[in-house]
Amino acid sequence: MPASVHLVIPCYRESGRIGPFLAELCETLAPAGGVTVRVVEDGSDEAERRRMRTLIDAQRARSPLLLEPLFLPHNLGKGGAVYSAWREEKSADWLAFVDADGACSAAEVLRLIQLARETPANTALFASRVKMLGRTVERDFRRHVIGRVYATLVSELLDIPVYDSQCGLKLVPRVSFERISPRLAVHGFAFDVELLAALLDSGCTVHEVPISWHETPGGKVHLLRDSWRMARDVWRIRQRRG
Repeated sequence: MPASVHLVIPCYRESGRIGPFLAELCETLAPAGGVTVRVVEDGSDEAERRRMRTLIDAQRARSPLLLEPLFLPHNLGKGGAVYSAWREEKSADWLAFVDADGACSAAEVLRLIQLARETPANTALFASRVKMLGRTVERDFRRHVIGRVYATLVSELLDIPVYDSQCGLKLVPRVSFERISPRLAVHGFAFDVELLAALLDSGCTVHEVPISWHETPGGKVHLLRDSWRMARDVWRIRQRRG
């Protein structure tokens, strides 16, 4: 049997755009076998929760791989939403997450799942938005520039030569995650950086995998406000690493 994968989709006020991507994802992943998908609703208001419940219930009627959603009582941040579901999963070989906006297509998710199943033990896969032949990356110019500055900050402060720590598709062996889970403290948008650092510090290998990416409108990241918070979190991660 192929290695099992538990894929989490963190959501905060995403009912307006997750529907088509969720349907495409379930249809694309069904033939792969051994994959489960779980939506985590990260403490949105009651009306949004009802909309999300209706949407997911309709999709679950057609897609056995889509599990009961996890509704968090309070907003924990993207990392908190991902970790809440990952920590509940006790049997999957791989833990994964993908952003709800569909910027990373279902076909790319499937490709990385197939690659993970061929990957040596204790090796995580982080998708990376690298412009290169054979891959299409469509990003807002400002986001691209800030992303490059942020990646440089991560590389310099943490001595990790990563190109793209923030891409919204990652796959981690469950046993590797369970080894580092108690020390993960960052739950906001910089959680990817702490996850990366903790995996490397534990001896886990991390490979960046170039993917195609088509940015979609309606993102929740505020460029100036959240960039400052993320930079602050990187500094705190550095201090904790010693």
